[in-house]
Amino acid sequence: MTITIGAQLPAGQLHECIEFDTVSGCPTNPQAQDVLAEARNKKIIIFGVPGAFTPLCSAQHLPGYIEYAESLKAKGIDEIWCMAVNDAFVMAAWGKTQDATGKVRMLADGSAKYTKALGLDRDLTDAGMGIRCFRFAMLIDNGEVKYLGVEGSGEFGVSKAETLLAQLG
Repeated sequence: MTITIGAQLPAGQLHECIEFDTVSGCPTNPQAQDVLAEARNKKIIIFGVPGAFTPLCSAQHLPGYIEYAESLKAKGIDEIWCMAVNDAFVMAAWGKTQDATGKVRMLADGSAKYTKALGLDRDLTDAGMGIRCFRFAMLIDNGEVKYLGVEGSGEFGVSKAETLLAQLG
């Protein structure tokens, strides 16, 4: 069942790398993040993408949140989270190439467990991608979903940074 407006986020973990090896530049030391603890007493945006380094995600979705990060934070957002069914190393490397540090937290759901708990999983096995998440965005206030925009295949509108900015007034 898909999460709905008014629902509380489900319990679960996402993984994050914020350290990089000084020699190779590769992300290191992934850490489990408790979603409920990290969302407690905060207003956050969680947006999900089908995959790191994919065309629309890299050209528009993540860059939009990076571009509007300060405007979103000026409207009361404490944190912006990018989530994908990729491992923490890939998410960290993607964030680094996009200059997301300090603007967007890059959170991995490598086994799609949290994506499934949200009910936002989709099977892209026939396209060679396995289980992924729908493209989506949520506005969360102290763990409660206040806005949810889930895109259909090929769509990009209800999950854009500009859409969330408009939701905040």
